[in-house]
Amino acid sequence: MPLISSLGLMNAVGFMLPSAKKTAIAVAHDTSPYISTYPWSAGFGTKYANPSTLPTGTGFGVSFNPAGTAIAVAHATLPFISTYPWSAGFGTKYADPSNIPTGAGFGVSFNPAGTAIAVAHNLSPNILTYPWSAGFGTKYVNPSPIPTGAGRGVSFNPAGTAIAVAHSTTPFISTYPWSAGFGTKYADPSTLPTGTGYGVSFNPAGTAIAVTHATTPFISTYPWSAGFGTKYANPSTLPTGAGLGVSFNPAGTAIAVAHGTTPFISTYPWSAGFGTKYADPSTLPTVVGYGVSFNPAGTAIAVTHATTPFISTYPWSAGFGTKYADPSTLPTGTGYSVSFSI
Repeated sequence: MPLISSLGLMNAVGFMLPSAKKTAIAVAHDTSPYISTYPWSAGFGTKYANPSTLPTGTGFGVSFNPAGTAIAVAHATLPFISTYPWSAGFGTKYADPSNIPTGAGFGVSFNPAGTAIAVAHNLSPNILTYPWSAGFGTKYVNPSPIPTGAGRGVSFNPAGTAIAVAHSTTPFISTYPWSAGFGTKYADPSTLPTGTGYGVSFNPAGTAIAVTHATTPFISTYPWSAGFGTKYANPSTLPTGAGLGVSFNPAGTAIAVAHGTTPFISTYPWSAGFGTKYADPSTLPTVVGYGVSFNPAGTAIAVTHATTPFISTYPWSAGFGTKYADPSTLPTGTGYSVSFSI
């Protein structure tokens, strides 16, 4: 499996807050049914039934809405985005938006209020956004200027007042105010990411933003306050290959990077900058880490990757515990993205 397919990839995965509601884990992957979902409680439960109407191609991005009542899958072929009601399983697919994305969907994110959905995709305008209320509303006006290349990852800040898009050409990250539509683009960071942006995430406090990218140092982080501050120092031990996915834990005390070469996942303490890298898990993911997410309680971490079992999960407590057992029914191909519900 090449590091980056002809379509590219990546999405951004945000954090979710704890809830008494039953947690689920979703994996977007490259062969039918393109999405696999499972109950989660310190390990995988029995796989949920596939949706009756499947996504139409490789699943690159997946996200639950903040209430845990809907799930969205960004995928490789028309209509490029599929959404479903969620209640311990898939409901009947929502109608496609009247203005579908213009190319392969790579990243998808709901805003924190659950009233908007954003899709990063392969062709101009590279990002589309819609009102969301148990289905798509009329597309919001495109940003001006649009991102300069194919959209790979997308994330709203925790306050829902900004949106960030990781993309394939310089400046590799574009950010905008958000209030039921795009505001005027924020200035680019003074020190840009060094290559194609794949993943983007804000920390839970909304005071930092992280971008994973194709070339060293593979992860760039910045203070955030209605715009970029001066880039934080790189971690002393860099990820070992192209940064593809990124996630902060719900407490904001750790950051995880999924990347292209062994150990495929690197994690660090976070407090307005990187701490000393945590030890690698004793059982590594099995080639090219693409997506990463912490569970809502912050007690587990999941990594999607290129070879079987396609998803690896671990207890988390300021470091990796012993890998959880693989699900009894594995995803059917390369795992590109992972998301936990509340």
